[in-house]
Amino acid sequence: MKHPVYALITLTLALMIWLPTTSQAQDMGLSTAQAYEMSQNDETPVLFIDVRDPIEIMFIGFTDAVDANIPYLMVDRSQWDSEKNRFRMYQNPDFIADIKTALAKRGMDNTATIITMCRSGSERGEPSARFLRENGFENARYVIHGFQGSAAKDGKQKGLRIINGWQNSGLPWQAKPNPDKIYRMDSR
Repeated sequence: MKHPVYALITLTLALMIWLPTTSQAQDMGLSTAQAYEMSQNDETPVLFIDVRDPIEIMFIGFTDAVDANIPYLMVDRSQWDSEKNRFRMYQNPDFIADIKTALAKRGMDNTATIITMCRSGSERGEPSARFLRENGFENARYVIHGFQGSAAKDGKQKGLRIINGWQNSGLPWQAKPNPDKIYRMDSR
C-alpha cells in the first residue's frame, strides 16, 4: 500500500498538469450563441473559421456565419486507423499560413479574435484554438459544442447528435457548403 503522502503528492501533480489545461480551455471556449453574436458584430470583427474537413461538411452541413473553412485536421483516405475505426487524420500543414491569409484578406493581424468550430468542439475545435495560441494568435477561441453538438446518451435517439451545438441551437445553417467559403484544393 502506498503511503498517503505519496498519494497526495501524485494528486497534487496531476492537478497541476490538468488545471492549467482546463482553465485555458474554459478561457478559450464560447457557446454557439456567443460565437454567432461575435461573428455578426461589425464593430469588433472576428475571423470565424470552420476547421472541419470539407468532406465532413458536405455530409453534415455548413453555416455561412463562418468566414471560411480551413481544416485543422484532414482525412487521409489511404490510411485506416483501426483503433478509431475510421480513416487516419493528419494536421493540415498549411493551417497557419491559411489562417494568416484569411486574416490579411479581412485587414486583420495575429492580434484579432479567431474563433474555430469543428463538429463537437473537442477533437479539432479546442485543439486548433490551442495550436493557434501556441503559434502567436493570442486571441484564438473555439465553439464548445461545435457545429453538430453532443450525442444523446439514451432514449430512442441514443447516439444521435441532438443535444447542443450550432445545428441544435436554432442558428442559421444549410445542408450544402458555400463554394466561396469551402476549402478547395483547386483554388490553392
